[in-house]
Order: sequence, then C-alpha cells, then structure tokens
Amino acid sequence: MEMTFKDALAHALKETKRSLRSVCVRAGVSYDQMKSLMQGKSNSTNIDDGIKIAAAFGVSVEDFFAGVFDRHPSVAVAGKVGAGARVDLVDAFEKGDGMYHVARPPQLRPNGVVAVEVEGDSMMPLYRPGSVLFYTRATADGVPVEAINAPCVCEDADGRAWLKVVKVGSQEGTFSLLSLNPDADNMHGVRLKWAAPVLLALSPEFVERAG
Repeated sequence: MEMTFKDALAHALKETKRSLRSVCVRAGVSYDQMKSLMQGKSNSTNIDDGIKIAAAFGVSVEDFFAGVFDRHPSVAVAGKVGAGARVDLVDAFEKGDGMYHVARPPQLRPNGVVAVEVEGDSMMPLYRPGSVLFYTRATADGVPVEAINAPCVCEDADGRAWLKVVKVGSQEGTFSLLSLNPDADNMHGVRLKWAAPVLLALSPEFVERAG
C-alpha cells in the first residue's frame, strides 16, 4: 500500500526519533503547516515542501515515501564542554535538536551517541577548541569503571560540563579532573553526577556540519 505524505513523515519521525520542529527548521518549511498535517487536517503538502522535508532526512522523495533512509545520518551537538573554560551544561533543545548537527562518523553506532563542542585549551594538544567529541552514557548517573583514568565528558554537582581525565579522588565519592595541557590547572575533590569516556573526536577542520 502506497504511503501518503503524512504516513511517510510519521514513519520517518518515529524511525529517526527526531522532532517535527527540528526537521521543519532544517528543511525551511512551516512548522505550523506540518503540525496541522500531522493532526490529520490533510494528508499531503506541496511538492516543493515535500522535497525539502525529504532532503532534511538526507534522502530523495522516492526513498522518503518508500521508507528507505539512513535512520541516523547526523548527530546533534547538544552543547559545549569545558576544557579549562567553565561551561554550564544547559539542555535547552528538543530531542534531536542542538546547536547544530554533524555527520555521524561511520565508526559509531547509530543509537545513543551524543556530541559536544570543546571550549578552552586545557586538553591541548589532544583536543583543540572547536573539536567535536562523541560519547554515550551507559547509565543515566554515576561514574563507570571504564571512565577512570580516561578522557571523559562529565558533569559536576554544580551542573558544569567538563572535558578532563577522570581520576579517583583522595576522599570517598570525589574525583580529580586532570588536564593534558601542562599550563592548565587540575581540579581535585570534585563530585560528579556522571562521566562518559570520549569515543571519538573530530578536529575542527574535520567537523562536517549536516543539513
């Protein structure tokens, strides 16, 4: 059975787990119009908007209606992480949204991957300002064993996001956050909400913005 545009869009949103608003913003089409369509007020849209919506999913119109597309062609850069800079971790975006999107490196699995942009130079020369890091959190909270002695994206008790090498602290329940740059400060006695090892990093010149 051939899909209507409404059916195809609903299928694409479900499979990619992206929000309707983020797709409309990337496509440059009216969110209110698409929302009205999804509410059942119509089953189709104009050809130009249909092409733009399909392109926002990275596919042709034909593949869009056939439900054939890369389910996770990009990863949202959710915010910045401090490598020396004090960066508040603010989740101000809808699911699937972010400051911008980057093409997902093929080495990474399509589910559960988060990207952040580095701010500050305390992790030079390994991680430069403007680099994009990818990580995944196996659990919502806590510091897993694999995070110890590894470069990690982490959030402290005050809600600030850091990029540091995580070491066990001298007092129970605390950690030391170490810099790679010998001119940068280290942090001791830090309580962490969570920490996740860096899976992969892209230097600024290799960051490919998607959409």
